[in-house]
Amino acid sequence: MVPTSGAEQVLQTLAGFKAYAAGTLLVLELAGTFVFALSGAAAGVKHRLDLFGVLVVSCATATAGGITRDVLIGAVPPAALRDWRYLGISVVAGLVVFLSSPRPERQQRLRNLILTFDAAGLALFAVSGTQTALGYGLNPVMAALLGMLTGIGGGMLRDVLVSDIPAVLHSDLYAVAALAGALVVVAGHVLNAPPAVSALAGAAVCFGIRVVALWRGWRLPIAGEKTNAVGSADDAGARRDSP
Repeated sequence: MVPTSGAEQVLQTLAGFKAYAAGTLLVLELAGTFVFALSGAAAGVKHRLDLFGVLVVSCATATAGGITRDVLIGAVPPAALRDWRYLGISVVAGLVVFLSSPRPERQQRLRNLILTFDAAGLALFAVSGTQTALGYGLNPVMAALLGMLTGIGGGMLRDVLVSDIPAVLHSDLYAVAALAGALVVVAGHVLNAPPAVSALAGAAVCFGIRVVALWRGWRLPIAGEKTNAVGSADDAGARRDSP
């Protein structure tokens, strides 16, 4: 057995670390793709789209944020266009929702599904977007902002395709939750925390803020409205349910 020098051991360790980080990032990307695709498909079913329409919204929701991120950092062609798994997962998720969708009268169930999957997708993509940006050498502030953009991109396109006001423009702490999760990932990077730990912590923070905001009706102030910075749950629910 040939002994290895200290430099070779360091290089091997770094190679293993990079492979581990890349694997963690891919898992986050594919998981985010799946849950965001579920969110998009559920929105398509809610708006009575046909099978093709549901699949289009599903795929667009699942890939828009990641494609935007990759284009901005120069990772072209984007991963969603290079790796067949992104499209495959999106189509499978769309078919699952379409074939198992409840009857039109059960709209509340669909709404809850959309909000839950959207919160999960928001968290996963905010985290993966931030880690990808850091891997491409962006400074922490820009990486956090790009992570936020990655998280909200899919939901924005989904809402536009089904003629809804994008949730990021009026909903309960949507972009704020994504930014909070991204900042946790950045903090972990600065403190040299393991990528998986930073990813889990960031995703948990983002998902937790989003879910609690939905539950409690927390939102930012609206221009011309005489209310506290955090509105009531009834007001927020009425706003989300309005056309």
